[in-house]
This record gives sequence, structure tokens and C-alpha cells, in this order.
Amino acid sequence: MRPHRTEPDPDGLSVWATAQRTGPVQRRGRYVPESVKHPARMLPAIAAHAVNAYTQPGDLVLDPMCGIGTTLVEAVHSGRDAIGVEYESRWSDIADANITHAHDHGATGRASVIRGDATRLRSLLPAALTGQVALVVTSPPYGPTVHGLVRPGADGVAKFDNAYNDGTDKGNLAYRDLTGLTHGFEQILTGCATLLRPGGTVVVTARPWRKNSQLVDLPSAVIAAGVRAGLTPTERCVALLAAVRDGRLVARPSFFQLQAVRKARTAGTPLHLITHEDVLIFTKVPASASSGEASCAHEPVGPAGSSCQVATNDVGEEG
Repeated sequence: MRPHRTEPDPDGLSVWATAQRTGPVQRRGRYVPESVKHPARMLPAIAAHAVNAYTQPGDLVLDPMCGIGTTLVEAVHSGRDAIGVEYESRWSDIADANITHAHDHGATGRASVIRGDATRLRSLLPAALTGQVALVVTSPPYGPTVHGLVRPGADGVAKFDNAYNDGTDKGNLAYRDLTGLTHGFEQILTGCATLLRPGGTVVVTARPWRKNSQLVDLPSAVIAAGVRAGLTPTERCVALLAAVRDGRLVARPSFFQLQAVRKARTAGTPLHLITHEDVLIFTKVPASASSGEASCAHEPVGPAGSSCQVATNDVGEEG
């Protein structure tokens, strides 16, 4: 475990203030315009915080489900090298364009994207990368459709860009039930564990969702999958999707999330707006680590020893 810090340190807090600016503002000028078409984009500030907190310049970062390449872009802008795997060519093409765009704007790290099935990670990536990855940053899919974008029209508000693909390719993890998703993600994490260097870190963002009024606890499923993959849970943090203003949270809901919460409350169900994602952090414990060290690493606490401190100065002001 990291030593306890007696003074506040934004890099060591277990609550990450990653939405001080909106997602579109974070991406403006940093990503190609086509990036908005992906239905479940990670906030750039989440990826940037993970890269800066858990790696050093020159380290290698991996995202086995890289989508439009958010993790890769933030890594190369921070002087790290990165490699991504993406199942759908539509998104891998955009990821390639985003990497090129980053280099055109001064990013010094190297990055590449491989198209393929991340459940077969070890067969996709060169054997020379075994034991070389310092950090994995990724997020599992949240079902076949998500909120996407909206466009007002004569017949009301229409939803678009809200699906990973057209639904014909069931190889995408987004089209599996929770059991199938968890199994596939375990396979991905097993491959990541092989590629990680001793002491390397895996950062997974996840959030629960509701299906037929029942809560689907994806974060707990991810933790179990990581343990089965041979990784050790070391921290459970919070990445804010809401801004912090004068000590209060300012939610940034999508149109459909806001609509769903209003309908639920009208019907008597006390739903609340989503203001954070769970950040589940695992470590590849070196084989030489003592049993005492391994036991300590299982404690699900942030590096500062507190889950109530908030870093507000690491991503800038809303613009």
C-alpha cells in the first residue's frame, strides 16, 4: 500500500474531481469531432488522473477496450506510451484519428490501436509486451444501448448514436447478459495480468444500473472478476461526474437520465441523478511479496486513507 499522507494531495485522494468541466469542454480541440458518436465515452479527466497518479513518463499504458482512444490520447499527452485494443473498426478508426490529432498538437508519447477481441488479448499483442505494461485503464460496456445523443424534432426528442453497433455482431460484450459480460471481462483482465509488470496497476471505471427496477451491481462483479484473474484489489475510489462548486455537487445529467429520474419520482420511486462512477483499482502483486503485504493490499481504501476528501484543482474550471 502507499504510505498515508498527512497533507492533502490531489493525486492521492480517493474522490477524483473529474467533472469540473463538462465532457464536451474537456474534449474540445483535443479530440476529432467524430468522437462524440461513441455511446459511452470515458471522461478524459478520469483517464488523465489515472495516468498521472499511477505512472511515470515513458511508462506503457494499455486499454483493452479503448473505444475512441481516450486513455491513449491522455497517455500520449502526458509523455507515456500507449496501446489499445478495440473490437469495432468504427471506433478503432476514430481512435487512430485521435492519436494522430494528439501528435499534431504536441503529444510526445507513442500509441497504436489493434483491432480485435480483447478476450484473446495475449494472442493479439506481441509476446515482448509480457510484463511490460505499467497501467491498464478501461471500462466495461453498460449494455447494448446507452443514453447517446438527442435531437429535437416535430415528433419529440429523438435518440441517436446510442448503440455500440447495429446489434448483428453478438461478439461485442455489450450484448451479453451480466454473467456473460463478467466472464468475458475476467478473460480480459487475465490477459492484462500477464502483460502487467510486477506492481503494475489496473484501473476500471464501472457503475451499477437498473434493469426491470432491479439494481445490477456491475462494480461488485468487476471486483470478483479481477480477483479470479489473479489481481489484488487495492483501492476503491470515486470519479465524479458532477462538478464541485462551493462544497456542493452540481450534477451533469443526460437528457434521458434526467427524464428517467423525474418519471421514477413521479411514480414514487426515489431515484437520484448519477453523480459518480466507481473506480476499482487492482495491483499485480509481485510473487516475492510477503503474505502480510498481500493481505494489506486487499483493504479497499484510497491512498490518502479517506473517502471524503475531494481534489478540485486538477482539471481546471468549466469553460
